[in-house]
Amino acid sequence: MTRAPSHASRGDAAMPAPLLTEPPAELDDLSVFPASTARLPHGDLSVGGVALAGLAGRFGTPVYVLDEDEVRSRCRTYRAAFPDARVLYAAKAFLSRAMARWIDEEGLGLDVCSVGELELAHAAGFPPERMVLHGNAKTPHDIETALRLGVGRIVVDSPSEIARIAALTGPGGRQKVMVRVVPGVSAGGHEKIRTGTDGQKFGLSLTDGSAQHAIARVLGQPQLELTGLHCHIGSQITDAKPYAVAVRRLVGLMARIKDNHGVTFPELDLGGGHGVAHRPGDPALDLTALARRLGAELATSCAAAGLPVPRTVIEPGRAIVAPAGVALYRVLAVKHTGPNLFVAVDGGMSDNPRPALYGARYAPRLIGRSTTAGPVAATVVGRHCEAGDVLANDVLLPGDIRSGDLLAVPVAGAYQVSMASSYNLVGRPPVVAVHDGTARLLIRRETQEDLRRRDVGA
Repeated sequence: MTRAPSHASRGDAAMPAPLLTEPPAELDDLSVFPASTARLPHGDLSVGGVALAGLAGRFGTPVYVLDEDEVRSRCRTYRAAFPDARVLYAAKAFLSRAMARWIDEEGLGLDVCSVGELELAHAAGFPPERMVLHGNAKTPHDIETALRLGVGRIVVDSPSEIARIAALTGPGGRQKVMVRVVPGVSAGGHEKIRTGTDGQKFGLSLTDGSAQHAIARVLGQPQLELTGLHCHIGSQITDAKPYAVAVRRLVGLMARIKDNHGVTFPELDLGGGHGVAHRPGDPALDLTALARRLGAELATSCAAAGLPVPRTVIEPGRAIVAPAGVALYRVLAVKHTGPNLFVAVDGGMSDNPRPALYGARYAPRLIGRSTTAGPVAATVVGRHCEAGDVLANDVLLPGDIRSGDLLAVPVAGAYQVSMASSYNLVGRPPVVAVHDGTARLLIRRETQEDLRRRDVGA
């Protein structure tokens, strides 16, 4: 069910606000939009050959638009930058049956962290042997399903999982596993997405000996084949140096394992967390530089330790799908509160909780009409009953922004659909794929009837 677009109302048009002397480049900068983005007459944009204003009219707002070619291009970029590595797409960033098919066709593996992601990918025909199951608190159902479907690897995240996986595998079975190690590396764009340091819920510490103890226990389980070590140090990392530090520490651990147990590992999984630019001018991780730095560090560290160089595994999610997505919103109200200009839209923290959770910054852009108005500073807020429901704080928009206008928010492909909720009983938006001038619905809008059907207690 789509929503009819609202229309401009003179009553809540923006009051005059101080204009900047020169329109800054940000108002017309398309550098963080998908590569296929093109300018159209009357201030509109197209992505994948499809006009965004037309998509808003056809599917209603809010709506997520996903450029298939951008996703595929970024998969190929990873394969070119890391030709000898196994590249796994991190499904938690965004997963649908179509996305699983694109990833499969581009030759990537898949990193899943729940039975839901696993079953959806399997239903889409994704080969289970190219999947890896993650999670700091895997349920027995998660593990049973992974074993039944033949998942390629299970990443051990806690000591209790070792016996559980072995028992569920059974005496005649054999399951490949990795052990997630916390290497003591602090990296990431916000403290809530830094996962390489002690004192958080993921993995087994290198510094207190729990990683070494878990590895010894895994090696003692005949049902389990330990193929290597795994780490994930954080998200939105824009510098290769923390990954190099993690390599050195993990190779040091591998050397101790060889000395103590006579075992060498064929794989080393360095996770993902590769940072992308959400706004023009933001830093992003240089994949070519990362690949070069990791290769050199791994070769040097392994040579010094007398170890064979393991095959690298990486797990990008956001870096593949975030820049391929654009979220479209309709402006519902514009008002001044003291010195602040608030632009309220028909979505909010239910379809993008990232600004509220860890201060993510976005750059909304007016589309669908032309304007010669100079820019004003505004805060784009959502419709939910929370003061923290802010989508974009202190951004520049045209001074004549008004109700009925459309805003396009780029870099919306990751951790928006997958983290969306139905807060205030507002249904989750649809996802529309664009490709070669056509648009098709991937995930339909969640309707009020969907929400009512879940409530069975009357």
